[in-house]
Amino acid sequence: MTDFATNQLGQPIGFAVPNWKPVPRPPKMSMEGRLVRLEVANPMMHAPDLFEAFAADRENRIWTYLPYGPFASAAEVEIWMHETCTGDDPMFFTIIERATSRALGLTSFLRIEPKVGVIEVGHINFAPVLQRTPHGTEAMFLMMCRVFDELGYRRYEWKCDALNAPSYRAAERLGFVYEGTFRQATMYKGRNRDTSWYAIIDKDWPALKEAYEAWLNPDNFDADGEQRKKLSAFRRK
Repeated sequence: MTDFATNQLGQPIGFAVPNWKPVPRPPKMSMEGRLVRLEVANPMMHAPDLFEAFAADRENRIWTYLPYGPFASAAEVEIWMHETCTGDDPMFFTIIERATSRALGLTSFLRIEPKVGVIEVGHINFAPVLQRTPHGTEAMFLMMCRVFDELGYRRYEWKCDALNAPSYRAAERLGFVYEGTFRQATMYKGRNRDTSWYAIIDKDWPALKEAYEAWLNPDNFDADGEQRKKLSAFRRK
């Protein structure tokens, strides 16, 4: 049974977290998977590939719900990366396809709170070729492994514009649980943003990790790379 802390009247005020100690900040180190590698964002090395990969979206839809972009050249991407992607929070990583060594997307850890074990994933931008692929899913899984297995965080958050249907559907597919919407949370590009909050907590992780490992197993994909079972099927188990 969970032990609850109580006030002077004996009323429960929350469950106890015995022996809690602050967790480490994420290291600026690569994350290696079978399909992708997440490298610490390097403006000079990664900007040319990223610009080319992002440019495949000729309607610039991938930039709609981000506070920056689109960019007109690789040089602009490099300048933006120097200004935005080289700090400690947010901590940006470039998603590299291992088979080709091409940079195909960006992601980051942000709002990092080691004292209470809370961290967020954000600034996710997949080039069209990376979208709806096992490569993108593996990238998200590698970040979760770092958060929960390597570092011991209690809570992993995903936030998105409440109008951004692809983002909140991705969150739900990946196992994040919807927790509510903050109305008029911010503004960007001259527009209001209501922000939807999602999270995975540490007790969710063991079963979720097992589902990811089963889904990402090469046996779950046919000769054309098509999945035999959806991730949701493994999560239901």
